[in-house]
Amino acid sequence: MDRLARRVLACLMTKHPILVTGGTGKSGSRVVSRLRAQGAPVRVASRSGEPAFDWHDRTTWDTALEGVKAVYLVPLDGQLLTRSFVERAAQLGVERVVLLSGRGVDVPGYSGEANIAGATHVDGESAVRESGIAWTILRPAWFAQNFSEGIFRDAILAGELRLPAGDGAASFVDAEDIAAVAVAALTEDGHAAQTYELSGPRALTIAEAVTEISEATGRRIRYVPLSPGEFVTELTGQGWPAAEAEDYAEAVSPIRRGMDSHISDGVWRALGRQPREFTDYVKAAVNAWHA
Repeated sequence: MDRLARRVLACLMTKHPILVTGGTGKSGSRVVSRLRAQGAPVRVASRSGEPAFDWHDRTTWDTALEGVKAVYLVPLDGQLLTRSFVERAAQLGVERVVLLSGRGVDVPGYSGEANIAGATHVDGESAVRESGIAWTILRPAWFAQNFSEGIFRDAILAGELRLPAGDGAASFVDAEDIAAVAVAALTEDGHAAQTYELSGPRALTIAEAVTEISEATGRRIRYVPLSPGEFVTELTGQGWPAAEAEDYAEAVSPIRRGMDSHISDGVWRALGRQPREFTDYVKAAVNAWHA
């Protein structure tokens, strides 16, 4: 029996729903789609879902977790709620959790000391390891989908991406690969107590990434490198709160400092194949830049 057949069989044999938090986000929505395609029962956690789930309303947690044995856990950035949620999940009988963390969690100096998103991941990883639940941790590099669905999209559509990334490179990972690894960890054996560092197969500078998008779309797009101070000043001039602007600049800084260019082997370890090329991502996402 091959891997796909084992995965489908495992899904069909259980009547317990798999809870997906962040189920409408870049990775979560793809996890939901893949699980449903395999016939797995899925519960999408969101404030507008049924049942409703709200990170800030703990009275919604129990209903979301009712009858659940496995969870894909996308933490709420900037908050230290993962630990309490995981503890409650364990109390209610959850047996497996796949946590979306972040690159650089265990790298000194990767994130600034005041970076709350980094604190979310550090505490979240500690929480799942101490929970008594079978856990798998995913540490992705920058999502390729940031260019087509996320924080860079509006700038790409406007024709100019301005960032304090210098000429540093990042090994952008496709969210499809993140979802594929998550689904494997949720539905197959052999992934417990594994930390998967996920990246694409090569590193690109922001300028190189923008060039590939420009060539694929026929749009004229350019990358403008800024200093962190210039970047923060521009954002605050647009109405951003200073703290949020500084957090954004800090989040980009590992690229500028050469800390995001390395290639990770997590996709290969989890799936037995190479990660998806950035060029293939761009071809698949090209319609997102014609909207």
